[in-house]
Amino acid sequence: MQDTTPHGKGLVMRVGLVNVQGQSMVPTLRPGDRLWVRYDAVPRDGDLVVVRLPGGVVAVKRALRREPQGWWVERDNPEQGVDSWSIGAIADHDVLAVVVTRIWPIWRKTAGGHVQD
Repeated sequence: MQDTTPHGKGLVMRVGLVNVQGQSMVPTLRPGDRLWVRYDAVPRDGDLVVVRLPGGVVAVKRALRREPQGWWVERDNPEQGVDSWSIGAIADHDVLAVVVTRIWPIWRKTAGGHVQD
């Protein structure tokens, strides 16, 4: 997206798609969900973010709060995956993107048969 304002600064929004793998964010996200992410966004408390974990693994986590060492991130599924409770805060340069929205599936049925968007 090109900035066409008179300032002429030519701002470009860096966006991309992420495919969810693993169970650490269930029930919020499930394997196969596709997310639209923004790479140049600054997280806010509660945002879903794409992070680089120790060892180079890239994962989606929930940014709970900013700490002096970086972002405290957690998983939504306490029985799967890792988060800041086991690895500490994630450095700012390892917070790669902020999730804008889930684009697939557009909706899903909950356990009670209700449609969730």
